[in-house]
Amino acid sequence: MIPLNKRLAGRVLLFAAVLIVSSCGLPRSGPNKSEIFSGSVLEDGDAFVLTVDDRVNRIAAVAPALGFADSFKNAGILGSDTIAPGDVIGITIWENVDDGLLVPSGQNATVLDEVQVDGQGFVFIPYAGRIRAAGNNPEALRRLITERLEEQTPEPQVQVRRLAGDGASVSVLGGVGAQGVYPIERPTRTLSAMLARAGGVRIEPEIAQVTVVRGEARGSVWFEDLHEMPGLDIALRNNDRIIVEEDTRSFTALGATGAQNRVQFQSKSISAIEAIAQVGGLSANAADPTGVFVFRNEPQEIASQLVGRDDLIGTQRVIYVLDLTKPNGVFMARDFAIRDGDTVYVTEAPFVQFNKAIAAAFGSLQQIDAAASIGNGLN
Repeated sequence: MIPLNKRLAGRVLLFAAVLIVSSCGLPRSGPNKSEIFSGSVLEDGDAFVLTVDDRVNRIAAVAPALGFADSFKNAGILGSDTIAPGDVIGITIWENVDDGLLVPSGQNATVLDEVQVDGQGFVFIPYAGRIRAAGNNPEALRRLITERLEEQTPEPQVQVRRLAGDGASVSVLGGVGAQGVYPIERPTRTLSAMLARAGGVRIEPEIAQVTVVRGEARGSVWFEDLHEMPGLDIALRNNDRIIVEEDTRSFTALGATGAQNRVQFQSKSISAIEAIAQVGGLSANAADPTGVFVFRNEPQEIASQLVGRDDLIGTQRVIYVLDLTKPNGVFMARDFAIRDGDTVYVTEAPFVQFNKAIAAAFGSLQQIDAAASIGNGLN
């Protein structure tokens, strides 16, 4: 039997070897909990470290919303006979005099065929001048022309009709069945109807965003919201551009997870639990469930509410802490909303680094006793 003092000496040598190996900087997936907490403003760092609870969830869940401005939503639907820039109209004029202004001698009417509405929405009629046509229907334009001509000839009779031609249209681009330029017609005067006319959306509906560009203004909505919120199904206008794109938001997962990667959002909203699940969950052999962190740059107004201070200036670094081992820890993580650009980091359990040191010094824990015996035998 090996004397007690020799066995103790062997184990002291073993412990010293482990300490030496540990101090050499063993490989690991990232900082540990104490190193992260050392970056807190309470430790003279530059980040606010906050434990997630119901109050934090209510404040931090604020996310930029998609939607259309009132200028989009308040634009009424154009009637099927509303004249728009680019439309082609036909005008027939009758005069009650033998020697009329426009009617040739021996005839009772003159026809102005294929009069195109210019880009500003006007048409030119001899002796009547430039008259605004866009926004009017044929009957309203007929009255305007009649009023102008009455100053030149008694009781003129005017007929206005729309002709086939290049009328109001929109461009549909991106993830639709058939990209192209489509006319605004009676069945396609709203956004959802025009998307259907273009073959429907070919992107996963949950992550499809629809953007409408109108002049210098633009607005975006989730495709699914077009059906859930009828007020977002806006009326279209000439030269609108409709762009259907896949959601570009993403978060980064690092540390003791099933996979370390940059991950695209797969739905309009995603919780911390869902984010961890998307990368294979916590590593069963390495993860510390008490050390799940979310790193985020918070706007000043949100950060001020979170920490109860009014002296903050500009964007603030915030580290959210989730402890999944607490009775309500999983619920807190389920309610915590991940945002675009977040970094989700899971620390390693303390024993993992110890095991690495043991393995580095002796190959495996099973070789400890053998190593100690060898050390004792050399004494």
